[in-house]
Amino acid sequence: MMIVFKRKGSKFDQGSYDSLFHNIEYNLREMGFGDVSVNKKMKDLNKILYDILLKMDINVKGQFKINDDLFFKYFKEIGVEKNEKHSNLSRYFVNFYDFCFELSLNSMVKNAINFKYNYGSSKT
Repeated sequence: MMIVFKRKGSKFDQGSYDSLFHNIEYNLREMGFGDVSVNKKMKDLNKILYDILLKMDINVKGQFKINDDLFFKYFKEIGVEKNEKHSNLSRYFVNFYDFCFELSLNSMVKNAINFKYNYGSSKT
């Protein structure tokens, strides 16, 4: 969603960014992590987010493509080569990007919750 905001010439609202990380922090605490663990995990997640944002692959036409190096780095359970899981997850991210790009900036954050992906098709 941050990338779509940038491509549309706007900034991702600080309140939405804060809300995203507050929700992650809340869920970590609900899972039973203590203060020290939560702080470490939040710092790690923030680094991962910016690593992904800086290396995201979007061509001049605005088409989103998965950066395979990032993909294999953060989704280790998929393996180190392209397979069906890789294809399905790649398609999910591309479809989510397309879904978000079609929304107005005001409704993007609210409607992203309603995004559904059909694994049997190439579109949502």
